[in-house]
This record gives sequence, structure tokens and C-alpha cells, in this order.
Amino acid sequence: MNHDQNNWTQSSAWPLRALLIMVGIFLTIGCAGQPVASVRTILNAGLNTVRVEEDPDSSSNAHPVTLTPAEVGTLLRGVRASERRNIVHRLLFGQADPTRAFRKEEIAVLAGPLSTALSLTEPTERVYFNLSHATDQGDQETTTGWISVRGSILYLTISGVHLRHGPGPDISKYERQLPNIPETSASYDVLFEPEEFLAKASSSARFWAPDQREELQIRYQEALAALTVQPSPERDGKKLPPKP
Repeated sequence: MNHDQNNWTQSSAWPLRALLIMVGIFLTIGCAGQPVASVRTILNAGLNTVRVEEDPDSSSNAHPVTLTPAEVGTLLRGVRASERRNIVHRLLFGQADPTRAFRKEEIAVLAGPLSTALSLTEPTERVYFNLSHATDQGDQETTTGWISVRGSILYLTISGVHLRHGPGPDISKYERQLPNIPETSASYDVLFEPEEFLAKASSSARFWAPDQREELQIRYQEALAALTVQPSPERDGKKLPPKP
């Protein structure tokens, strides 16, 4: 009797074991089939960051891209930002004067790592950058954005230009992944100069959104060809004397 009962117990356990084995196999296949998002850090100095990450907006970028640090710096120098003013403010004070979105010292930090990152990106990836430094008043000033290339157009998306916020916590105690949310978020406009090389500018700002994203679509190859330093003018095979 006990022998028959043991046989029945063992035979009834086989379907359960088989089911557990099949579930385990399906879970293993499912986990292996899902792509793992890869993030490759190129620059990580303080709160300054440049990294390669997945691009949620495009899977057919023209990557990798070969741009020298000097060429990256030339493109960044052409980006301008200005305060976005309403009609009343414009009537009273006029349009805000545009200033460089990337200062000389910021370009020195970004140009090399961005050049490296663009040379390593895949068609499904983009380049993220974050600049942050302390001001004389003790605040943090942050500029954040993304770069990708599709065809002959370079897409530069900026979610903050020199945004000021209170100092962050002591990052020596733990790793902080994201910059602080700005205490005040003034709206701004961005453009590229010369404007003839700006294919399109768009904004994703919303009244209810906590951040603002400005996108510039730049015909970067034409811009670099035009902005390259030209040889000195010559006359009859001789260089003209410099003007006083």
C-alpha cells in the first residue's frame, strides 16, 4: 500500500516539476532577448558629464560621426541663448540680447569629450552632456543637452542654459545621478548663427511641464565649411599687407 502511494505521489509531482522547468526556460529566454540599455561614460569630472546613451527618438542616426574637437567647438560657439520675453516685456524693454550658450571655458571642457563620444555612438544612440559649476554667489549653474546626427543635420537639444539652482547635497557621501531641479526656471530661446545654416528650431516647452527643451537642427557640414578660417587674401600671387 505504501509502495503504491509513493508511486502515486512521485507521478503526480512530475507535471509540477515540468511546469516549473518550462517557466524557468521561458523566463531565461525572455530576459536574454531583451536588449540591455548601454550607457558609456566619456567624461565624469565633478558634475560635468558626457556619455553615450540610447536615443528614444531615433534608431537610424548617422552614427558614428567624425568631428574634431576644433569643429565641435566651432559649432558650439555658434549657439546663442536669450531670455524669452512676453509681449508686454518686449514693449517695455525690447528684445533680450542673445549671449553665447556655451562660454569659452565650457567649450574647452566639452569639445574633446563630445568629439570622442560622437565617434563611438551607434545609430540607436545619442550623446548626453551636463555642465555644472559653482557661481560666486554659491549657487550651481547648469547647462544640459543632447546631440545626435541624422543625415546632414546635427540635432542639438538643450534643456537648460546656465540655469541656476541652490547648492546640492554633499556628493562625497553618495553618488548623485542627476542635477538639482532649478529653483527658478526662466524661459529662453536658442538659435544658431549664422542663421542661414539653421534648418529648423523648435520648442517643447509647456505651461505645465517642469522643464523646457529647445531643439536646433543645424546643417553642420555647410556651417563648418563656411566658418573654417579662410586663407589670407592675395593679389597677383602676393599676400596683401595687413591693414593698420
